[in-house]
Amino acid sequence: MKAADLKKSILQYAVEGKLVPQDIHDEPASLLYDKIIKEKETLIKQGKIKKEKPLPPITDDEIPYNIPENWKWVRLGEVVSILGDGIHGTPNYDEIHGEYYFINGNNLNGKIVINNKTKKVNIDEYNKYKKPLTKRTILISINGTIGNIAFYNMEKIILGKSACFFNLLSDIDMNYIKYIIKSNYFYTYTKQYSTGSTIQNVSLKSIKNFSIPLPPLKEQERIVKKVDELMALCDKLEQEEEKLFALDKHFADTLPKSILQYAVEGKLVPQDIHDEPASLLYDKIIKEKETLIKQGKIKKEKPLPPITDDETPYDIPENWKWVRLGEVCDLSIGKTPERKIDEYWKDGIYNWVAISDMVNGGFINQTKEKISQIACNKVFKKNVLPIGTLLFSFKLTIGKVSLLNIPAYTNEAICAITPYLYDNIKYYLLKILPILNLLDNANDAIKGKTLNLQTLPLILVPLPPLKEQERIVKKVDELLTYCNKLKDII
Repeated sequence: MKAADLKKSILQYAVEGKLVPQDIHDEPASLLYDKIIKEKETLIKQGKIKKEKPLPPITDDEIPYNIPENWKWVRLGEVVSILGDGIHGTPNYDEIHGEYYFINGNNLNGKIVINNKTKKVNIDEYNKYKKPLTKRTILISINGTIGNIAFYNMEKIILGKSACFFNLLSDIDMNYIKYIIKSNYFYTYTKQYSTGSTIQNVSLKSIKNFSIPLPPLKEQERIVKKVDELMALCDKLEQEEEKLFALDKHFADTLPKSILQYAVEGKLVPQDIHDEPASLLYDKIIKEKETLIKQGKIKKEKPLPPITDDETPYDIPENWKWVRLGEVCDLSIGKTPERKIDEYWKDGIYNWVAISDMVNGGFINQTKEKISQIACNKVFKKNVLPIGTLLFSFKLTIGKVSLLNIPAYTNEAICAITPYLYDNIKYYLLKILPILNLLDNANDAIKGKTLNLQTLPLILVPLPPLKEQERIVKKVDELLTYCNKLKDII
């Protein structure tokens, strides 16, 4: 059970007489009730409060649960000297000379909350609208945030209509009444009797008729002491829950990165001695690249520098091989047709991918913008990128990867990656390219230069055997699905 639920249970136990033991020596609540009624009658005779219409007796149907024999069900309006609310209009505010604050239900939160947004009125407005508030006054919100509560502590205030106040008679513990108001019992009652669709409110009549379980005064004091003690423990528990939640969230956020890190280190799935080693896979890719150059399908470029031991960031399995991205894949960068040339964008029919269109780790099914045939002819030299092309963002949002599920062109912040051999390699790259250590490694290798078509090919890639790549992709997909479920739970 969470701390918040535990607090609710404690308060419910308190108002049901189950939190502390009864004492046969306590004066029963029936006698306490008689004393309160006599005190109220005396105040009426003295002209200090007005005589009001008697409240209806409590019927058996109204009693929500059983209470101890020495307790008594009473209506709230019976055991207070006065119960009312604030003004139902808008006072004349005076921010210059005003020294009295205009308080509504949303200003009640354990205490009366006054800040620089709280409106002020002057002495004349205060005298016009002041209420008989005393040190025995309890304020509760009856509109919007129903049940917000505060004790009056001689603050200079006038009340708005959503702030209900009542003054307790002498032989009732204020904190006990506060805990009743904060209990689920009061919440359920006000839900039943509140009106309004957008903003809920409960009437003064309903507040007066609210039935409260009245214990002997001594037991009220024991209940308050025990609740205070348990609430302090709940507060500590809540703090620990917050720490645990932060750890859980951190774990859920960092776990995917850890999974991918294990993947690129060869620690996620077991190696298979029957797999063709990555060195032979690399040789096949290089031969295919040479064939494509001879056929004129790709241009011959300056050889990339060999990988030194100082460059490799960690050890990989024996049947893996460190390669540069440009050795095993063809890389190209898109463009943005000039915005001022209307004919490039008007009547666009070709998909044009921006970083905002990319679905990290997923497919691109549509683009927000399209370009015209004229833009394709004048701006882009290459043919449209086919379905299945791997895209990698290397500016602004670095490390975002997606697969095209539609033919498209891209902007200049996106690199299109096409393996020279074995289409399955792109699915492996889809999973591992976002790993930050690879990008950091690339930056180290190019001495901090901006990623571009000259530096992107230098990125180091740990290349496993083709069969192991397939096993890695399958396991990564499986584990990342679990990670998403974990985030939903947290």
